[in-house]
Amino acid sequence: MTIEYLKRGKSDADRAEDDAKTAAIVSGTLKDIEARGDAAVRELANKFDKYDRETYRLSEEDIAAIIAKVSDREMADIRFAQEQVRNFAQAQRDSMLDIEVETLPGVILGHKNIPVQSVGCYVPGGKFPMVASAHMSVATASVAGVPRIVACTPPFGGEPNPAVIAAMHLGGAHEIYVLGGIQAVGAMAIGTESIDPVHLLVGPGNAFVAEAKRQLFGRVGIDLFAGPTETMVIADETAADPELCATDLLGQAEHGYNSPCVLLTNSRSLATGTLKEIDRILEILPTAGTARVSWEEYGEVILCDTYEEMLNVADDIASEHVQVMTDRDDWFLEHMTCYGALFLGARTNVANGDKVIGTNHTLPTKKAGRYTGGLWVGKFLKTHSYQKITTDEAATMIGEYGSRLCMLEGFVGHAEQCNIRVRRYGGVNVPYGEGAPHREAAE
Repeated sequence: MTIEYLKRGKSDADRAEDDAKTAAIVSGTLKDIEARGDAAVRELANKFDKYDRETYRLSEEDIAAIIAKVSDREMADIRFAQEQVRNFAQAQRDSMLDIEVETLPGVILGHKNIPVQSVGCYVPGGKFPMVASAHMSVATASVAGVPRIVACTPPFGGEPNPAVIAAMHLGGAHEIYVLGGIQAVGAMAIGTESIDPVHLLVGPGNAFVAEAKRQLFGRVGIDLFAGPTETMVIADETAADPELCATDLLGQAEHGYNSPCVLLTNSRSLATGTLKEIDRILEILPTAGTARVSWEEYGEVILCDTYEEMLNVADDIASEHVQVMTDRDDWFLEHMTCYGALFLGARTNVANGDKVIGTNHTLPTKKAGRYTGGLWVGKFLKTHSYQKITTDEAATMIGEYGSRLCMLEGFVGHAEQCNIRVRRYGGVNVPYGEGAPHREAAE
C-alpha cells in the first residue's frame, strides 16, 4: 500500500513563513486601530478599500437607495437562498432545548441557551461580492435571536454592492458598515469612537481577516478560523471523470491566490486526466489569473491504493470543503471525522453549499476541522447552566459531601460555604474549618 503525490503545493515551511508575514502586518494594524480609532480605520479604508465617506455606517436612506438598484429577479433569488439558510438554521435551533432536571430530591439542575448579545458579521467582497456570506452570518444570527447584529463588507468597484447590502438588510442586520479587511474586524472587535465593540466575530475572509480574528480571539469570541478557502475532491472512476474533478477544484481555486485544492483518488488515470483537464480549463476560465496561481502553488494530487488510505489522508488534511464522488459516498460520511463540510455524490457540489442549498458555508480551515465544525445557529448561542436546592434535606446532604470534598483538596473557605448550610439547614454542628462528618443518613 502506498500514497503517492503526483503534484505537491508549497511546503509547510513556506506556508508558515507566509503566515508569519501576515501575522506581523495584522498585529501592527490592530495596534494602530486600538490607538487611533476612527482615524486609523479611515486611513486603512482609503488605502485598501479605496473608499472614503463621512461615515462608513449606512443610514436607512442609504440602504433603501442601494437596494433599489437590485432587480426583481435578483431579489427573488436572494430571498430564495436566504429562506433555505433560515429554514435549516431554524431546524438546528429547534433541536437545541433548554433543560431542567431534578437529579436528586430537592436538587434542580438546568441549562439555558442564551443568544450572544452582539455579533460582528464580516462579509467578504473586495474581489467578489459575497452575497451568500450575508445569509450565512447575518440571517443565522437573526434566527438565533441576537439583539445587535453588525455587518461589514468592503466596497466593490468603489461602491457598496447592492446585492450584498440587500442580503445584509433582509438578513436582519441592525448596523451596516462599508468597511473591509483588518479595519472592519478590528473596528468591530476593538471599537472606535463611532463603532461600539461586539462580543463575537463571525464570517470568512482572506488570510488577513482570518489572522485578525485569531489575534482578536480572547478580547472577543470568534466563530472559527475560516479562510482562505480550501477544497478537496475524493473521487474514483466509478463516479467521477477528469472534467468533473478539474471543474470542482478550479471552482474553489478562483477564490484567492492561496486557496489549497486537493484531488485524492485511487485511480492513476483519473489523476493524470484531471491534471490535463485543469490545464485545458485554465485556458478558458475568466478567473484563471487567480485560479492558476492557487493551483500551481497550493494544488495537490494524491494517489492512494485503497479507500482506507484515502480516508486517512483526508482526515489528516481536514479540508474545509470535501467533495466525495465514489462508489461508497455514505461510507465516507460514516467514517470521516475531520473536515468542514461534506458534499456527497456527483450531483452535489461546493457551490451549492456556498450559495443556496441551506447549509452554512463558513467552515473551518487550516486543520481546524479536527476540533470544530462550521458556523451554525449554535455558534450564536451560549449554553449556561444553573442550579438550585429547594429543601433543607438536600442542602444538608449536598453540603456534607461538598464540605468533605473541599477539605480533600485543601479548600477550607470552599468547605465553609458548605458547612454554614449544613449547620443552618441540617442542624449539624460542624467545627469551623473541618469537613462535615460522614453520616449514613447522608447517603
